[in-house]
Amino acid sequence: MSGIGSIGPHVAKPVAGGCLVVASLVLLPVVATSYQLGTLVVSMVFLLPALGLNLILGYTGMLSLAQMGFFGVGGYTSALLAMHFGTPFWLNFLAACVVPALVAIPLAIPALRLRHTSFVMCTIAFVFILESVSKNWVSVTRGDMGLSSVPRPRLGLWSGGFEVHTVVQYYYLGLLLCMLAVAALVAIVRSPAGRYMIAIREDEILAASVGGRTWHYRLAAFVLSAAFAGAGGSYYVHYITVISPTVFDPSYTNTVLVVVLGGGVGTISGPILGSVVFVALSEALRVAPELRMMIYGLILTVSVFAFPKGLIELLASVAKRAWPLRARRSHAD
Repeated sequence: MSGIGSIGPHVAKPVAGGCLVVASLVLLPVVATSYQLGTLVVSMVFLLPALGLNLILGYTGMLSLAQMGFFGVGGYTSALLAMHFGTPFWLNFLAACVVPALVAIPLAIPALRLRHTSFVMCTIAFVFILESVSKNWVSVTRGDMGLSSVPRPRLGLWSGGFEVHTVVQYYYLGLLLCMLAVAALVAIVRSPAGRYMIAIREDEILAASVGGRTWHYRLAAFVLSAAFAGAGGSYYVHYITVISPTVFDPSYTNTVLVVVLGGGVGTISGPILGSVVFVALSEALRVAPELRMMIYGLILTVSVFAFPKGLIELLASVAKRAWPLRARRSHAD
């Protein structure tokens, strides 16, 4: 036997499934309406910080509620660069990843010495501080008025280049960014450092007993999660072209938590599935504002009881049923 079947069903399934999903997403604008694509753009905005939360919570075992704080820092960084210096999107995007990561370091140094609820409270306080800074540093952030008329993403080396302005173009840009972010997360969690993070999540004392410096790995996870959040902030601000202190609202943090926990924490596919179901579906339900939150809450409640480990359980069950014949043939070989 040759080809995909020769490498076994445990590899063939994810490879074939991933290729099918990517192909479907690339071709989706052919059949989807602008409104439907807009809902997916919003889901990709929240997927980026959700991937970061998944790294620190799902693979290191620390619940940080500072993600949307770093999201806001990334958004403001990207907006200010574009507005004052006319920099291209790629540079704004990189800066939006780097600046929140640097901001995360002084927070992480004391916060990571705390445990459990104390750590969570520290991350919440950090978001409050950032919100206060954004409201009172008027000369830079314009306070409660926020920054408006943020330039659209410009894809060029420096000056000129292609400007993104339609929903379809934003969809493809977001798809590219999310694919890169997922690839980065996969590379991190499958690296020796990622495996050590998982060991910390399972038993930090045991992980430390083999000679590893657990604090350094937890710091790395915290800083990297901030970079993922900043990436989402950059994409967000260039999509809606406005940013204000409302970006630090707790409802955004709740949304990211739902995406990760409802999708499947500690998995790669979980946050992706969660962003589609719990963000894109919520946006799509705006056509029925009277029933929107009722339907959303019902779906969330049912999913919690039916799939306590997240909707990834449902996806795994469907995938298992979709490949029974292939699996039996591979075992027979």
